[in-house]
Amino acid sequence: MGVFSIEGGRRLYGAIEPQGAKNEALQVICAALLTSDEITISNVPEISDILNLLDMLRGLSVRVEHPAHGVFVIQADNPDLNYMQTPDFARQAVGLRGSVMIAGPLLARFGRAFIPQPGGDKIGRRRLDTHFDGLRKLGADFRFLPEKSAYTVNAPRLTGCYMLLEEASVTGTANIIMAAVTACGVTTIYNAACEPYIQQLCIMLNNMGANITGIGSNLLTIVGVSELHGCQHRVLPDMIEVGSFIGLAVMTGSDLLLRNAGTQQLGIIPDAFRRLGIRIDIDGDNIRIPEQEHYEIETFIDGSIMTIADAPWPGLTPDLLSVFLVVATQARGSVLIHQKMFESRLFFVDKLIDMGASIILCDPHRATVIGIDRKYRLRPATMASPDIRAGVALLIAALSADGVSNISNIEQIDRGYEHIDARLNSIGAKITRTE
Repeated sequence: MGVFSIEGGRRLYGAIEPQGAKNEALQVICAALLTSDEITISNVPEISDILNLLDMLRGLSVRVEHPAHGVFVIQADNPDLNYMQTPDFARQAVGLRGSVMIAGPLLARFGRAFIPQPGGDKIGRRRLDTHFDGLRKLGADFRFLPEKSAYTVNAPRLTGCYMLLEEASVTGTANIIMAAVTACGVTTIYNAACEPYIQQLCIMLNNMGANITGIGSNLLTIVGVSELHGCQHRVLPDMIEVGSFIGLAVMTGSDLLLRNAGTQQLGIIPDAFRRLGIRIDIDGDNIRIPEQEHYEIETFIDGSIMTIADAPWPGLTPDLLSVFLVVATQARGSVLIHQKMFESRLFFVDKLIDMGASIILCDPHRATVIGIDRKYRLRPATMASPDIRAGVALLIAALSADGVSNISNIEQIDRGYEHIDARLNSIGAKITRTE
């Protein structure tokens, strides 16, 4: 198990560029299974979750080439679906929640899929009902095999229909879209997720020959086509990494430039940081975070305490609430962080309290942060990364602390951030990776 040793209290400087979006890359890689033609995807983050998914495709006898950094050429001209019954496939799927998104493409193209219960972050219950309810409405036969901890979906032919999703699940919407693009007739998906990653998936599928309208809204109309062809696709910058770098700059009192940050796809993320009193200067596709000695949390118009809460897009992504929470610890004022979508993502705050933060954990979903206005730095600590996003929040806290901190289980951080230690060291951090 890897460990980061972090020498905190150092100001960072210069410029850094965010990686490609992990969540988009997982979706569009799965979409390559919909055609026998060649698909070229660029700006792919080379992180463990992505590399594991590509290894899974190789196990299915899908050709995967890697001609340059961040570029993958995928051709699923003759997949071996029997691989889905092997222990190797089960091991890969259990370690990667995104593996469930191969179900839609395989069902659409080959009429069947076998999916072991996927793993991923331990952040509370993450139901798959939306995925399989949608596939059933398209005509698939769904079965849960408790003895194998796996699911099967089968359908000789999918047929378009109207469906109202119970929840705006991002991966669920992606799975249903990929299943519907070659279904017979018209599929209408209401309460669809509309994150930029879903928009990108739809744009890629249309470039492959699909007929999807309503992109960017929560009402998608998909007219089934007989087949799809190859295309080239570039992944957006990762908005989660952009938000993480904004938080890092603020906590370390640094002046940082984020280049090629995909500013048009950030939604309310910049404004949410501004609610914490943080100055953010946007110039085209670049973001500058100037050095800020103090920043004050706003209140609501009636003077009540500010609440930062997650919500489906275009609301604030839940993946950044841990960063907002850490940033608030050094602000002037108080804020309520409300994590609505997952019940275990705030349990990392006990580590921040050990470091000197003033936080009241109200319940599994809410934490009140009383900012200390930089009256003192956080103390260094020894801790473990519980999941990707909490892990990076703890890394930000450690980089701002006065002394040396250690974070174990950094494999969780590696699942979402490519070479984060080397990239941050290049702008003045001092992070040492050991086994």
